[in-house]
Amino acid sequence: MEEPVINPHNKEEYPPMHTCEHILNATMVRLFGCPRSRNAHIERKKSKCDYLLSEAPSPEQVEEIVRTVNEVIARNLDVSIAYLPHTEAAALVDLSKLPAGASELLRIVRVGDYDICACAGAHVKNTAEIGRFEILSHDFDGSRWRVRWRVVDSPFAG
Repeated sequence: MEEPVINPHNKEEYPPMHTCEHILNATMVRLFGCPRSRNAHIERKKSKCDYLLSEAPSPEQVEEIVRTVNEVIARNLDVSIAYLPHTEAAALVDLSKLPAGASELLRIVRVGDYDICACAGAHVKNTAEIGRFEILSHDFDGSRWRVRWRVVDSPFAG
């Protein structure tokens, strides 16, 4: 099936890092009840995400984030894409971060049964292609927790 035409995407993400961002976001929502990252910068060698939290995660919670993300990666979940109109997509995902003028047809990305969101980025086909998630550093500033992270040992072949 030919992919429908949707809004153009202006970035070329490294698929393992970008897919891992989906897993990190879902993990943060599940563990902390916070929204998905409000600011993310995803690059091949190192990435960062900002989360709105009432307090900094404890060292044990940071370890739990790493453990959970890696456990999800190890489940070898398929990553799938569907195209849905806004009305159907709104019943499944938060559309608050959509840019103004987003197309009526949205690209919905699922990471197995763990995450679902509207996304125009590049992804792996299965979480087995991601590698291992590591947190490099993190800091807390008022209500923003910034985490810098990477994936290593990715078998992704493109």
